Amino acid sequence: MWHTIVIGSGIGGLAAAAALARRGKRVLLLEQHTVPGGQTQTFRRQEWVFATGVHYVSGVGPQEGPEGQFRRLLEWLGDGSLRFAPCANPYDIVRLPGFEFGIPHPESAYRAALHARFPGETAAIEGWFHACHEARKAGVTLMAAHNLPAWIGWGFRVLRGRHADEWSQRTLADQLAEIAHPQLRAVLGARWGDYGAPPATAPFIEHAWVTGAYDGGAYFPVGGPARFAETLLPAVRDAGGECRLGADVRRILVEDGRAVGVEVEEGGSVTVQRAEHVISDIGLAGTLACLDSSVAGAWHQQASPLVPGPGCVALYIGLEGDIAAAGASSANDWIYDSTDIDRLWQKPADEDAPGLFVSFPSLKDPAWHGPPTAEVLAIVDHAAFAPWLDEPNPGGDYLAFKDWVAERLLGQFKRHFPRLAPMVRFHEAATPLTQRRFVRAVGGSMYGVEMSVERQGSDALKLRTPVPGLLLAGQDVMGPGVQAAFMAGLMAAAAVEPALWRQLGK
Repeated sequence: MWHTIVIGSGIGGLAAAAALARRGKRVLLLEQHTVPGGQTQTFRRQEWVFATGVHYVSGVGPQEGPEGQFRRLLEWLGDGSLRFAPCANPYDIVRLPGFEFGIPHPESAYRAALHARFPGETAAIEGWFHACHEARKAGVTLMAAHNLPAWIGWGFRVLRGRHADEWSQRTLADQLAEIAHPQLRAVLGARWGDYGAPPATAPFIEHAWVTGAYDGGAYFPVGGPARFAETLLPAVRDAGGECRLGADVRRILVEDGRAVGVEVEEGGSVTVQRAEHVISDIGLAGTLACLDSSVAGAWHQQASPLVPGPGCVALYIGLEGDIAAAGASSANDWIYDSTDIDRLWQKPADEDAPGLFVSFPSLKDPAWHGPPTAEVLAIVDHAAFAPWLDEPNPGGDYLAFKDWVAERLLGQFKRHFPRLAPMVRFHEAATPLTQRRFVRAVGGSMYGVEMSVERQGSDALKLRTPVPGLLLAGQDVMGPGVQAAFMAGLMAAAAVEPALWRQLGK
């Protein structure tokens, strides 16, 4: 009998499994794919290697405060070999027609750059940063109420509950409406792709939290994102645990109202694995799908208003030559076709994407071997792929549609980076169907449950589920992104093994 079964080997599942292993617990980590890591995995096409979901991370700098907390936790959980390289500073570049603005760190440098570029907008700029600070404080209260031990959450609610509730209903669009200058407004709101919700629905708390996370700098894992799994899994094995690939969990077993194990299909056969605790890192919808409808009916009802967030089309580009000399850098490019940044890609076959995120991972990783790469992401309304989302093996019409969209996206990339255009040697697209296939993302969502003000207050997304013995980890709990999903996994482990709570404060 295992101490804990963890479903899913994304960064949240890896964190939970490694943390419990550090406490000497035998953990069974089950992954339906043939590669561990979830969105942190990498893949190879010919001689090019691509990262699937990691473009930059925060919290891994050399600082001793919050800016270095993620690094310290990874060092404690891992084998000590994971390292991070700093990205350029400015680390994000917003590009609008006839306008470009680089976002530097720390916040003081960002403020100074904004004041220099928009000298007549002092009050608006200072008001924005004040709002961000207040929203982040409210976000801490909401997180504590949902995920920390009950007495701590109660204390936060008593002290800051009203303040948090007021901010929790404010969208990014609400806050941006107070900025009159169109280009300043676009710069401040441009990076909503970091959590996958356009300003009209995005909680301002989430925007303030995510964009403020890079105050200590942006970094990339040396050796590529696959290093997360490579450095965390040894702890699991050293404690007598296992990571089984190709292990598809069909059902979470509940006896006398408590989660006691899982039913899992491996190699064509179905077995039952039992444990004292089950931690799910496969998202809210995936977890509920593994529970009989008679279990936790109120939880199902709480979850029913929550919907998957938008999907994305990712274009993986293999290049040849010196791309840095041709204008590429280790900064990320946020490219919009106008100052109206609040638009999803609605008709990918008939129109260009209104916004692009462009990253060059080969320039971020000092240990990169092989030819250079680029990755282009466009956030899309998954309704455009609805005709095929429920098909297990979509046919030629989907493949033709996918190829058409890929060529359109490649054309946009070449127009924005004309000096790189002659260097393109390979390209391949991933769509919401790709997300559904490899990480079982419901609706092909890139970030799980839609990031909205309704999500922030939902009791369906608490760390401790209504089923005793079953906990949630991953980005549906804490929010999108590598660091947030990791922290959710670590907190799930701490809920099982309370001694781990002390480690989170180091």
